[in-house]
Amino acid sequence: MVLEGVTIDKKPLKDHLEAVGHRDAFLYVQDLVTNNTPFTEYIIKQIHTLVLMDRPEDRGIYRRIPVRIMGAFHEPPEPALVPELIEKLIVEFHSARIHPIESAALFHLKFEGIHPFVDGNGRTGRLILNLFLMQNGYPPVNVKFVDRKRYYEAFDSYYRDGSSVEMTEIIAEYLEERFQGILMYLE
Repeated sequence: MVLEGVTIDKKPLKDHLEAVGHRDAFLYVQDLVTNNTPFTEYIIKQIHTLVLMDRPEDRGIYRRIPVRIMGAFHEPPEPALVPELIEKLIVEFHSARIHPIESAALFHLKFEGIHPFVDGNGRTGRLILNLFLMQNGYPPVNVKFVDRKRYYEAFDSYYRDGSSVEMTEIIAEYLEERFQGILMYLE
């Protein structure tokens, strides 16, 4: 209902703003795909700016403080390293010669590991993941809340063991589910 402009009854304004921000960010991602816009650091910051509608002081700005990811094996880098690491990640992404699903999964793992923002990293990262999928002709996927344990375990697997296989498999399974839904709709 929020996405259609109807206010949520008795819900915090933060919830409303998050939903609207996510909708606006997804529309922006769709526009990037339609216009075949090359991926840049500016796009990361724009997506984050839209996602973080409820925190104007932090929108599109790399974190200036150390952060921890609760329950995660990995500890994000110091804030001073974030701009350089993001720049290197983008260069690495553009030069990667691997399957698009694996490339999207690997970027997602590394982006979340850098954890460039104070808040909104997960939402921003998943929108970027969908941007990459859509740029390669795949439908967007929705990482389900019920799968969060497996999703977080995929991060630990990458940072503990150096393997992106689990995240790639999760994304591939979501894509397969989407394609099954599309095929059922077409029948």
